[in-house]
Amino acid sequence: MRFSERIGKKKVKVDIQLDYIDDALMNTLWSLVSMYFIEPMKESISLSSSEYDTFIKSLWFNHFKEPIDDIPSSTIDIKYKLRKRYFSWNYLEIYDFIDFLGSTSQQNLPFDKELFIKDCNGVLKRELSGYRFVHDKLAPITSELEINSIESALGNSLENGFKGVHIHLAEALNKLSDKTNPDYRNSIKESISAVESVCQQITGDKSSELGKALKKLKEILPIHGALEQGFIKLYGYTSDGDGIRHAMMEEDNLDQEDALYMLISCSSFTNYLMTKANKLGIEIK
Repeated sequence: MRFSERIGKKKVKVDIQLDYIDDALMNTLWSLVSMYFIEPMKESISLSSSEYDTFIKSLWFNHFKEPIDDIPSSTIDIKYKLRKRYFSWNYLEIYDFIDFLGSTSQQNLPFDKELFIKDCNGVLKRELSGYRFVHDKLAPITSELEINSIESALGNSLENGFKGVHIHLAEALNKLSDKTNPDYRNSIKESISAVESVCQQITGDKSSELGKALKKLKEILPIHGALEQGFIKLYGYTSDGDGIRHAMMEEDNLDQEDALYMLISCSSFTNYLMTKANKLGIEIK
Protein backbone atom coordinates (compact mmCIF):
# COMPACT_ATOMS: atom_id res chain seq x y z
CA MET A 1 0.00 0.00 0.00
CA ARG A 2 1.32 3.43 -0.96
CA PHE A 3 2.17 6.05 1.69
CA SER A 4 -0.58 8.34 0.34
CA GLU A 5 -3.15 5.57 0.86
CA ARG A 6 -2.00 4.71 4.37
CA ILE A 7 -2.34 8.32 5.58
CA GLY A 8 -5.67 8.81 3.80
CA LYS A 9 -4.61 11.26 1.11
CA LYS A 10 -5.59 8.83 -1.65
CA LYS A 11 -8.57 6.49 -1.76
CA VAL A 12 -7.65 2.92 -0.86
CA LYS A 13 -8.76 0.23 -3.29
CA VAL A 14 -9.25 -3.30 -1.99
CA ASP A 15 -7.12 -5.27 -4.40
CA ILE A 16 -9.02 -8.57 -4.33
CA GLN A 17 -9.58 -9.75 -7.89
CA LEU A 18 -13.31 -10.30 -8.35
CA ASP A 19 -14.28 -8.90 -11.72
CA TYR A 20 -10.91 -8.95 -13.42
CA ILE A 21 -7.68 -10.97 -13.68
CA ASP A 22 -4.39 -9.08 -13.71
CA ASP A 23 -1.39 -10.16 -15.76
CA ALA A 24 0.31 -11.93 -12.86
CA LEU A 25 -2.71 -14.14 -12.16
CA MET A 26 -3.46 -14.75 -15.83
CA ASN A 27 0.14 -15.77 -16.52
CA THR A 28 0.54 -18.02 -13.49
CA LEU A 29 -2.74 -19.83 -14.15
CA TRP A 30 -1.63 -20.41 -17.72
CA SER A 31 1.71 -21.73 -16.45
CA LEU A 32 -0.18 -24.34 -14.42
CA VAL A 33 -2.31 -25.26 -17.44
CA SER A 34 0.86 -25.53 -19.47
CA MET A 35 2.73 -27.65 -16.90
CA TYR A 36 -0.11 -30.06 -16.16
CA PHE A 37 -1.89 -30.21 -19.47
CA ILE A 38 -0.10 -28.62 -22.43
CA GLU A 39 3.57 -29.55 -22.05
CA PRO A 40 2.99 -33.30 -21.42
CA MET A 41 1.05 -33.54 -24.68
CA LYS A 42 3.39 -35.13 -27.22
CA GLU A 43 4.01 -32.89 -30.20
CA SER A 44 3.75 -33.63 -33.87
CA ILE A 45 1.51 -36.64 -33.59
CA SER A 46 -2.08 -36.99 -34.67
CA LEU A 47 -4.70 -36.39 -32.00
CA SER A 48 -6.20 -39.82 -32.63
CA SER A 49 -2.88 -41.37 -31.57
CA SER A 50 -2.66 -39.31 -28.39
CA GLU A 51 -3.87 -40.14 -24.89
CA TYR A 52 -5.46 -36.67 -24.99
CA ASP A 53 -7.85 -37.64 -27.78
CA THR A 54 -10.93 -38.21 -25.59
CA PHE A 55 -10.28 -35.23 -23.33
CA ILE A 56 -9.67 -32.77 -26.20
CA LYS A 57 -12.88 -33.87 -27.89
CA SER A 58 -14.72 -33.41 -24.60
CA LEU A 59 -13.22 -29.93 -24.26
CA TRP A 60 -14.43 -28.93 -27.73
CA PHE A 61 -17.82 -30.64 -27.43
CA ASN A 62 -18.77 -29.87 -23.81
CA HIS A 63 -16.91 -26.64 -23.05
CA PHE A 64 -16.29 -24.76 -26.29
CA LYS A 65 -19.45 -26.30 -27.80
CA GLU A 66 -17.89 -26.21 -31.24
CA PRO A 67 -17.82 -28.89 -33.97
CA ILE A 68 -15.23 -31.51 -33.16
CA ASP A 69 -14.19 -31.64 -36.80
CA ASP A 70 -12.77 -28.13 -36.24
CA ILE A 71 -10.21 -29.58 -33.83
CA PRO A 72 -6.71 -29.39 -35.31
CA SER A 73 -5.49 -32.82 -36.34
CA SER A 74 -2.04 -32.55 -34.74
CA THR A 75 -1.22 -32.01 -31.08
CA ILE A 76 1.24 -29.20 -31.81
CA ASP A 77 -1.52 -27.21 -33.54
CA ILE A 78 -3.85 -27.87 -30.61
CA LYS A 79 -1.25 -26.48 -28.21
CA TYR A 80 -0.85 -23.34 -30.31
CA LYS A 81 -4.60 -22.83 -30.68
CA LEU A 82 -5.32 -23.24 -26.96
CA ARG A 83 -2.60 -20.77 -25.98
CA LYS A 84 -3.81 -18.20 -28.50
CA ARG A 85 -7.38 -18.58 -27.26
CA TYR A 86 -6.45 -18.36 -23.59
CA PHE A 87 -4.67 -15.02 -23.92
CA SER A 88 -7.59 -13.54 -25.88
CA TRP A 89 -10.15 -14.40 -23.19
CA ASN A 90 -11.63 -12.12 -20.54
CA TYR A 91 -11.51 -13.07 -16.88
CA LEU A 92 -14.80 -15.00 -16.98
CA GLU A 93 -13.69 -17.10 -19.95
CA ILE A 94 -10.39 -17.88 -18.22
CA TYR A 95 -12.18 -18.96 -15.04
CA ASP A 96 -14.66 -21.00 -17.10
CA PHE A 97 -11.75 -22.85 -18.69
CA ILE A 98 -9.91 -23.44 -15.39
CA ASP A 99 -13.18 -24.59 -13.83
CA PHE A 100 -13.73 -27.06 -16.66
CA LEU A 101 -10.26 -28.54 -16.21
CA GLY A 102 -10.80 -28.90 -12.47
CA SER A 103 -14.37 -30.18 -12.55
CA THR A 104 -14.26 -32.61 -15.47
CA SER A 105 -15.47 -36.05 -14.46
CA GLN A 106 -13.87 -37.87 -17.36
CA GLN A 107 -12.19 -41.10 -16.35
CA ASN A 108 -8.45 -41.69 -16.94
CA LEU A 109 -7.55 -38.03 -17.35
CA PRO A 110 -4.14 -37.41 -18.92
CA PHE A 111 -3.16 -35.11 -16.02
CA ASP A 112 -3.32 -35.14 -12.21
CA LYS A 113 -6.52 -33.21 -11.54
CA GLU A 114 -6.24 -33.16 -7.75
CA LEU A 115 -2.72 -31.76 -7.82
CA PHE A 116 -3.76 -29.25 -10.48
CA ILE A 117 -6.59 -28.01 -8.22
CA LYS A 118 -4.25 -27.76 -5.23
CA ASP A 119 -1.71 -25.70 -7.16
CA CYS A 120 -4.44 -23.50 -8.68
CA ASN A 121 -5.71 -22.70 -5.19
CA GLY A 122 -2.19 -21.77 -4.13
CA VAL A 123 -1.90 -19.31 -7.02
CA LEU A 124 -5.44 -17.93 -6.53
CA LYS A 125 -4.67 -17.31 -2.87
CA ARG A 126 -1.26 -15.73 -3.49
CA GLU A 127 -2.57 -13.37 -6.16
CA LEU A 128 -5.61 -12.36 -4.06
CA SER A 129 -8.26 -13.81 -6.32
CA GLY A 130 -11.80 -13.73 -4.97
CA TYR A 131 -12.28 -17.38 -6.01
CA ARG A 132 -11.06 -20.83 -4.95
CA PHE A 133 -11.69 -24.41 -5.90
CA VAL A 134 -14.04 -25.94 -3.35
CA HIS A 135 -13.79 -29.66 -3.99
CA ASP A 136 -13.60 -29.51 -7.79
CA LYS A 137 -15.66 -26.38 -8.53
CA LEU A 138 -14.54 -22.75 -8.54
CA ALA A 139 -16.51 -20.75 -5.99
CA PRO A 140 -16.40 -17.15 -4.68
CA ILE A 141 -14.80 -16.62 -1.27
CA THR A 142 -15.99 -13.02 -1.01
CA SER A 143 -18.44 -10.70 -2.74
CA GLU A 144 -18.47 -7.23 -4.27
CA LEU A 145 -20.73 -6.10 -1.42
CA GLU A 146 -18.15 -7.20 1.16
CA ILE A 147 -15.33 -5.44 -0.69
CA ASN A 148 -17.47 -2.30 -0.95
CA SER A 149 -17.97 -2.47 2.81
CA ILE A 150 -14.20 -2.33 3.41
CA GLU A 151 -13.73 0.56 0.97
CA SER A 152 -16.71 2.38 2.46
CA ALA A 153 -15.32 2.07 6.00
CA LEU A 154 -11.96 3.40 4.87
CA GLY A 155 -13.62 6.37 3.19
CA ASN A 156 -16.17 7.10 5.91
CA SER A 157 -13.54 7.02 8.65
CA LEU A 158 -11.65 9.88 6.99
CA GLU A 159 -14.70 11.91 6.09
CA ASN A 160 -16.09 11.72 9.63
CA GLY A 161 -12.91 12.32 11.62
CA PHE A 162 -12.13 8.74 12.65
CA LYS A 163 -8.45 8.85 11.70
CA GLY A 164 -7.50 5.98 14.02
CA VAL A 165 -10.11 3.72 12.41
CA HIS A 166 -8.71 4.52 8.98
CA ILE A 167 -5.14 3.78 10.05
CA HIS A 168 -6.07 0.41 11.60
CA LEU A 169 -8.22 -0.73 8.68
CA ALA A 170 -5.63 0.40 6.12
CA GLU A 171 -2.93 -1.48 7.99
CA ALA A 172 -5.11 -4.59 8.29
CA LEU A 173 -5.66 -4.50 4.54
CA ASN A 174 -1.97 -3.87 3.93
CA LYS A 175 -0.91 -6.89 5.99
CA LEU A 176 -3.55 -9.11 4.39
CA SER A 177 -2.69 -8.00 0.84
CA ASP A 178 1.09 -8.41 1.01
CA LYS A 179 1.73 -11.04 -1.68
CA THR A 180 5.29 -11.81 -0.58
CA ASN A 181 4.87 -11.86 3.20
CA PRO A 182 1.22 -11.69 4.34
CA ASP A 183 0.78 -11.21 8.09
CA TYR A 184 -2.65 -12.65 8.90
CA ARG A 185 -2.14 -12.57 12.66
CA ASN A 186 -1.47 -8.85 12.81
CA SER A 187 -4.06 -8.09 10.13
CA ILE A 188 -6.68 -9.54 12.48
CA LYS A 189 -5.26 -7.50 15.35
CA GLU A 190 -5.50 -4.29 13.30
CA SER A 191 -9.08 -5.05 12.23
CA ILE A 192 -10.34 -5.49 15.78
CA SER A 193 -8.32 -2.45 16.84
CA ALA A 194 -10.35 -0.41 14.33
CA VAL A 195 -13.54 -1.37 16.20
CA GLU A 196 -11.90 -0.52 19.52
CA SER A 197 -10.80 2.85 18.10
CA VAL A 198 -14.26 3.84 16.84
CA CYS A 199 -15.80 2.95 20.21
CA GLN A 200 -13.16 4.94 22.08
CA GLN A 201 -13.64 7.96 19.87
CA ILE A 202 -17.44 7.98 20.09
CA THR A 203 -17.40 7.58 23.89
CA GLY A 204 -14.51 10.02 24.34
CA ASP A 205 -12.58 7.48 26.43
CA LYS A 206 -9.34 6.79 24.59
CA SER A 207 -8.05 4.33 27.20
CA SER A 208 -10.93 1.80 27.37
CA GLU A 209 -10.37 -1.64 25.89
CA LEU A 210 -13.11 -2.89 23.62
CA GLY A 211 -15.28 -4.69 26.17
CA LYS A 212 -15.55 -1.62 28.42
CA ALA A 213 -15.85 0.74 25.45
CA LEU A 214 -18.82 -1.21 24.07
CA LYS A 215 -20.60 -1.00 27.44
CA LYS A 216 -20.08 2.78 27.51
CA LEU A 217 -21.16 2.99 23.89
CA LYS A 218 -24.56 1.49 24.75
CA GLU A 219 -25.23 4.53 26.93
CA ILE A 220 -24.81 6.77 23.87
CA LEU A 221 -25.93 4.65 20.92
CA PRO A 222 -28.75 2.10 20.73
CA ILE A 223 -26.84 -1.12 19.96
CA HIS A 224 -28.54 -4.49 19.83
CA GLY A 225 -27.30 -6.79 22.58
CA ALA A 226 -26.42 -9.53 20.11
CA LEU A 227 -24.10 -7.16 18.21
CA GLU A 228 -22.45 -6.09 21.44
CA GLN A 229 -21.88 -9.66 22.58
CA GLY A 230 -20.71 -10.72 19.13
CA PHE A 231 -17.89 -8.21 19.10
CA ILE A 232 -16.96 -8.81 22.71
CA LYS A 233 -16.49 -12.47 21.76
CA LEU A 234 -14.49 -11.51 18.67
CA TYR A 235 -12.28 -9.38 20.88
CA GLY A 236 -11.86 -12.35 23.20
CA TYR A 237 -10.70 -14.35 20.17
CA THR A 238 -7.91 -11.88 19.48
CA SER A 239 -6.79 -10.71 22.90
CA ASP A 240 -7.11 -11.12 26.64
CA GLY A 241 -7.51 -8.15 28.96
CA ASP A 242 -3.79 -7.34 28.92
CA GLY A 243 -3.47 -7.53 25.15
CA ILE A 244 -1.52 -10.79 25.35
CA ARG A 245 -2.19 -13.01 22.33
CA HIS A 246 -4.00 -16.30 22.87
CA ALA A 247 -2.58 -19.57 21.56
CA MET A 248 -5.32 -19.60 18.90
CA MET A 249 -3.79 -16.41 17.52
CA GLU A 250 -0.51 -18.14 16.70
CA GLU A 251 0.40 -17.78 13.03
CA ASP A 252 0.18 -21.51 12.27
CA ASN A 253 -3.53 -21.51 13.08
CA LEU A 254 -4.47 -18.57 10.86
CA ASP A 255 -4.97 -18.20 7.15
CA GLN A 256 -6.13 -15.69 4.57
CA GLU A 257 -9.82 -16.49 5.08
CA ASP A 258 -9.55 -15.74 8.83
CA ALA A 259 -8.00 -12.32 8.22
CA LEU A 260 -10.43 -11.51 5.39
CA TYR A 261 -13.45 -12.47 7.51
CA MET A 262 -12.26 -10.27 10.37
CA LEU A 263 -11.55 -7.32 8.06
CA ILE A 264 -15.00 -7.57 6.46
CA SER A 265 -16.77 -7.96 9.83
CA CYS A 266 -14.92 -5.11 11.49
CA SER A 267 -15.35 -2.82 8.47
CA SER A 268 -19.10 -3.43 8.52
CA PHE A 269 -19.35 -2.79 12.25
CA THR A 270 -17.28 0.40 12.16
CA ASN A 271 -19.42 1.64 9.26
CA TYR A 272 -22.52 0.90 11.33
CA LEU A 273 -21.22 2.77 14.39
CA MET A 274 -19.92 5.77 12.42
CA THR A 275 -23.27 6.11 10.64
CA LYS A 276 -25.17 5.89 13.94
CA ALA A 277 -22.93 8.51 15.54
CA ASN A 278 -23.29 10.81 12.55
CA LYS A 279 -27.09 10.54 12.55
CA LEU A 280 -27.23 11.41 16.25
CA GLY A 281 -24.92 14.37 15.73
CA ILE A 282 -22.30 13.10 18.18
CA GLU A 283 -19.23 15.32 18.13
CA ILE A 284 -16.10 13.36 17.32
CA LYS A 285 -12.89 14.53 18.95
